[in-house]
Amino acid sequence: MDPKSLRAFHRIASLGSFRLAAEELNYAQSTVTMQIQRLEEDLGVILFERAGGLRLTEEGRLLRERSLPILQDMDRLRRSLAEMREGYAGEVRLGATEPAVSCRLPTLLKRFADRYPQIRVSVESSNTPGLSERLRKGELDLALCALPEHAEGLHFEQLYREPFAALLPAGHPLASQAAVRLEELAVHRLLVTASNCPYRRKLELLLAESAMPPAETMEIGSMTALASYVAIGFGVALVPRVLADEPRAGVTARPIEGTVVDMACGLLSRAAESPLTPAGAKLYAALREGLAE
Repeated sequence: MDPKSLRAFHRIASLGSFRLAAEELNYAQSTVTMQIQRLEEDLGVILFERAGGLRLTEEGRLLRERSLPILQDMDRLRRSLAEMREGYAGEVRLGATEPAVSCRLPTLLKRFADRYPQIRVSVESSNTPGLSERLRKGELDLALCALPEHAEGLHFEQLYREPFAALLPAGHPLASQAAVRLEELAVHRLLVTASNCPYRRKLELLLAESAMPPAETMEIGSMTALASYVAIGFGVALVPRVLADEPRAGVTARPIEGTVVDMACGLLSRAAESPLTPAGAKLYAALREGLAE
């Protein structure tokens, strides 16, 4: 069944006139007549009795009843497709590292959802290497992370720098200071994240550049778990400051004095030959606006 013919049928049935239906649909009356003739031929039935006034046949009444939900579904589908085409609906798969997932994204995504309620955003947490690989495979649309070591086929736009702070057990000798130096931390057991984590690599580079003796380290796979180990006196840690700013019993946070310890962070996407969907482009623009320094 041709949707235009079906729509014309419903307007004729509602208005009781070919002429009025044609005027409402902005068609010539002959066009509407041909649409109904074609519809009757396709279905093999007569839809209207024309003798003594225009009335629906029994088959016409059945078609009107059963086809109305179809037209309504088609209208909803047409609107949904238009919203997707214009970027007001759709799905976006966003990946992000800590602490962005816990500390930076919630407020931004709430604001985005309020503005674009028909766009569904899913968030996956991983490290930068994992996110960049998922992007290459097409399993993510966008990622908020550090610059990956291997960025071939990807585009990175730096939006801000994530400063570090020291996490110390409450009562630790360094906790009495307003700020601590990197070399002061290095003489204590350093709790570090996984070996492929850009934050850990940044820390190792800074320690190497300082020419200090290698620090004793203990690897903790989860950055958000570091505070729990610090709280029981397992060691000290360097974490992004937004994580350190969250109050935690048994933990004291202090800024780093002297050496600038931070990490460039931004949006990672596929190269120009794989552009974002309209909905993805809207999320990209919203995150850029909300995170740019």
